[in-house]
Amino acid sequence: MKGSYKIIVQNSNVRYEFEIRRNITIIKGDSATGKTTLVEMIGEFYENGLSSGIELFCKKTCSVLAGRNWKSALETMHEEIIFIDEGNSFVYTTEFAKAVQKSDNYYVIVTREGLANLPYSVEEIYGIRESGKYAALKQTYNELYHGLTDFHEKIKPTKVVVEDSNAGFDFFKGLSENKEYNVISANGKSNIFGKILQNISEKMILVIADGAAFGAEMDRMVKLLKGKKNIILFLPESFEWLILKSDVLDNREVRTILEKPEQYIDSKKFFSWERYFTALLIEKTHDSYLQYTKKKINRVYLQENEKKKICDQIEKIEL
Repeated sequence: MKGSYKIIVQNSNVRYEFEIRRNITIIKGDSATGKTTLVEMIGEFYENGLSSGIELFCKKTCSVLAGRNWKSALETMHEEIIFIDEGNSFVYTTEFAKAVQKSDNYYVIVTREGLANLPYSVEEIYGIRESGKYAALKQTYNELYHGLTDFHEKIKPTKVVVEDSNAGFDFFKGLSENKEYNVISANGKSNIFGKILQNISEKMILVIADGAAFGAEMDRMVKLLKGKKNIILFLPESFEWLILKSDVLDNREVRTILEKPEQYIDSKKFFSWERYFTALLIEKTHDSYLQYTKKKINRVYLQENEKKKICDQIEKIEL
């Protein structure tokens, strides 16, 4: 399944209007914020149509998945937008994660806790914003990784924590040569929290991770960042996306794809957008001097022209 989908669901009391564009969307929030009401309305319309007193507008079928028989029910669902309310414990299982990875559906999951088994984006975590009878989705954490507007001068980190230990780490480690900061690898997104704690006394810590799959880590990152001014998050979709976005490839097709990636990324083939951008970069640089491999950085990317184009995508941070 590809593309973005606008959903409008309403009755005489409330109207929800929002758009989803990835295979996994998370809705968070406290009790009485309308999350369960939304899922219930989707389910009622699916079962009873207009006789439910509910109207639903979407190009795809919207349905609800719940209960102990979720697995057999999911096997019958194809190219649907599936809503799952909080309280369904199966969403925390590896079995569910494997089922999502193999399916061609989109999922909208209501949960207050991070789902460690699912690679969902920091961009697709929302709360419900209400104004009278109208409700929409509002991004929950974007101010934490886009909030560089408070800094009037470029940020100069003293420590850089990079999620991976492969090409991305090689690149940022290469940038640090003869500079006054150190670059360390967290060896995986789940280890970033611990690495920050180990270096919490640093004057300025920059964290670089794949935003396309970092969503589950955001809850504890929020708690850690509270009241601290010495930790900055930089969460591009992925390191490969950063290279593609820099236009080092000078490829018109790539520029077109990056304008609306959701139109090109098949949710059944790519569990997260990070995997798609890796595959795209490898494909577009095959048999060229820019040939990219995930394991180790091609030193061409550290040459002055290529390096500058990539670093220009990292606004307000001096590396």
